[in-house]
Amino acid sequence: MLDFLPAPLKGTLAALLVLINTLILFPFLLLFALLKLVLPIIAVRKGCTLVLNTIARVWIGVNNLVMDTLHKVEWDVRGAEQLSREHWYFVTCNHQSWADIPAIQYVLNSQIPLLKFFLKKQLIWVPLLGVAWWALDFPFMHRHTKEQIARKPELKGKDIAATQAACEKFRYTPVTVFNFMEGTRFTPAKQKRQNSPYKHLLKPRAGGTAFVLGAMGEMLHTMLDVTIVYPGQNRSIGIWDYLSGRIRTIVIDIRVREIPSQFLGMDYENSRETRVEFQRWVSELWAEKDARIEAIKSESLNQS
Repeated sequence: MLDFLPAPLKGTLAALLVLINTLILFPFLLLFALLKLVLPIIAVRKGCTLVLNTIARVWIGVNNLVMDTLHKVEWDVRGAEQLSREHWYFVTCNHQSWADIPAIQYVLNSQIPLLKFFLKKQLIWVPLLGVAWWALDFPFMHRHTKEQIARKPELKGKDIAATQAACEKFRYTPVTVFNFMEGTRFTPAKQKRQNSPYKHLLKPRAGGTAFVLGAMGEMLHTMLDVTIVYPGQNRSIGIWDYLSGRIRTIVIDIRVREIPSQFLGMDYENSRETRVEFQRWVSELWAEKDARIEAIKSESLNQS
């Protein structure tokens, strides 16, 4: 435990070790990505996918070991007892900080299938990262704007169909799809600008989640409703705070919820009734989450 070191030194060491971990593992990732690309045989692709997911889990695991070595964080994890790597999950979480993703990866790595995000299809051309995302089977979204559909009505419904085809590989391999419903990090300024009805949250963006459930409804039946709180932090925190050990306590509350059957494979854009019902369900989830955050913060204050 090197928690006694000054925060700037710990942050620098953490960033350097994460970079070294990335540089060591990336060539192996690239090798199996290329094998997967040039040998489009189902058995080879499945084998490469297993190896690639293992490489990603090792990368996260080593990063977690770095954090454990450099920092002393009190982890308060609730509800992670019945998770499985053999199950398909949709995960959503409130978005407090850039530290949210590494914190969630710390808790859920090897507990559930590797977290994957829906990405815009243009991101596949990002140097190096695009190859890594493709190799790890991150789903790339095909979205057409209302203006494009107005000009070419034949495009209607093709975005969902294309994404469903891209996600077909997940039918036989468990996957976890992750999405921040707020779409951006919470700040008091954003909360005020939105006139958010929630004390600790921004308004949820139901459309992105609806797109995921519409495209993958046959596979995703269970949602992990994750709430993350950094007790005692009264200012905006970032990834540097996480790397340098300035975050001393992290609470991660996990609620396992079955997704209502009417929302699996739904036509969100073209069914007003479905859209209203889904937005109501999301609003109820968010109201519960806001109350949960308030309770966790009050509990922390009472203990201090």
